[in-house]
Amino acid sequence: MPIYEYECERCHHRFEIMQKFSDRPLKKCEKCGGPVQKLLSAPGLVFKGSGWYVTDYANSDRKKAMQAEKDGGGGNGDKKTDTSEAKASTPTSKKDD
Repeated sequence: MPIYEYECERCHHRFEIMQKFSDRPLKKCEKCGGPVQKLLSAPGLVFKGSGWYVTDYANSDRKKAMQAEKDGGGGNGDKKTDTSEAKASTPTSKKDD
């Protein structure tokens, strides 16, 4: 159930009350009986569990790397070869002018 905030127009007393969507808005102040007005305020949000971008959709490469580690791949699948050793081992011929 949502929590609504009201303010009295006469004594400026602010109070919160938990109401169903189907409940009628309050008309009288708890303290002085004056007319009240429903206030708008930001809702409190808490993101828990799965189903959120951060846990389910963010960076699919990271998920692939984690799956590769679980499968025994030990990395992200990139194989690096050292081309400098391959170039050094091939003989080069010099042209004499």
